[in-house]
Amino acid sequence: MVSSVSGKKVLVVGGTGGIGFGIAQSLKDRGAEAILVGRHSVPGFDCRKIDLSDSAEWRKVLNLAEQTDILCASWGPFLQKPLHKTSPEEWLNVVSSNLSLPGALVSAALPYMLSRGWGRILLFGGTRTDTSRGARTNAAYAAAKAGITSLVRSVALSYAAEGIQCNGICPGLVRTEYLDAEQIRSLGSKNPDGKLVEVSEIADAALMLMENSVYNGVLLPVDKGWAPGLI
Repeated sequence: MVSSVSGKKVLVVGGTGGIGFGIAQSLKDRGAEAILVGRHSVPGFDCRKIDLSDSAEWRKVLNLAEQTDILCASWGPFLQKPLHKTSPEEWLNVVSSNLSLPGALVSAALPYMLSRGWGRILLFGGTRTDTSRGARTNAAYAAAKAGITSLVRSVALSYAAEGIQCNGICPGLVRTEYLDAEQIRSLGSKNPDGKLVEVSEIADAALMLMENSVYNGVLLPVDKGWAPGLI
């Protein structure tokens, strides 16, 4: 059976590594035409080398979003600091990167999707930010990611009748190429089964949300049942 994403134009922001690349590879395997945005090139993919940590570069990404059927925004820098040690500049950066940029990408992508009568948007919250909860050591990051919940549900509510679906994934502790052996061991021990979530498992969840019309406005934890009390 032909996948519903086959032949669709995909933009994966943060797609040249980690979770984003795993999703991009899975979409390509199903016939989608993916453009990856990140800091480096990946063989076999159309990659746009853009430094997402530089907000002056964001206009380039927004331009790409204006011509895409499927938007996946997986990039967002993590900040772990208690509030009294979080500077105003860090607040502005973490909220802009993790909430304002995804929101701007959604607004940029919607007109094209509306003209086509079809669209898929996948955004990323943080671990267990599918519900409102306090955070002692990463409040700025958690607050920004919690905003993704409202964004996902707002898009789902507003554009379902136009053939556009928006969902979110709240990943747990994931094994990526950015972790060394000690980090893999230490972080894995925090999960209920003692193992990290695999990128392929996040990609499977992403495809499920994109390929099935029943899923809209979903905030899906993919975290092996992790809970704040475990760390």
